[in-house]
Amino acid sequence: VQLQASGGGLVQAGGSLRLSCAASSRTLRDYTMGWFRQAPEKEREFVAATSWSGGSPYYADSVKGRFTISRDNAKNTVYLQMNSLKPEDTAVYYCAATLRGPWYMSRNNNNDYWGQGTQVTVSS
Repeated sequence: VQLQASGGGLVQAGGSLRLSCAASSRTLRDYTMGWFRQAPEKEREFVAATSWSGGSPYYADSVKGRFTISRDNAKNTVYLQMNSLKPEDTAVYYCAATLRGPWYMSRNNNNDYWGQGTQVTVSS
């Protein structure tokens, strides 16, 4: 399974971006899907996760109220809508998939599949 993340870019503080993560070669309908990010010289951290049904999403406290995760199982794609972006959101964003639930993904980095990452840069 390959996860292809896209949608990153350069945006000013307060702006918005929408990330997409498309899965190829296999349906991820039964998988929890989520996003992580890694800033320079920092550890990879959890951002958001959604169950296979799209319900009960989990968010990191730092993005609650600003980011929204969603998925389209028919398109095998998960999205991350990022609003009110801040310079501290600057990082490489990775999508991930696991057969475990969103709660587990929010507390662990050992997911079954990872995307290649897309750079998000927020200027002040």
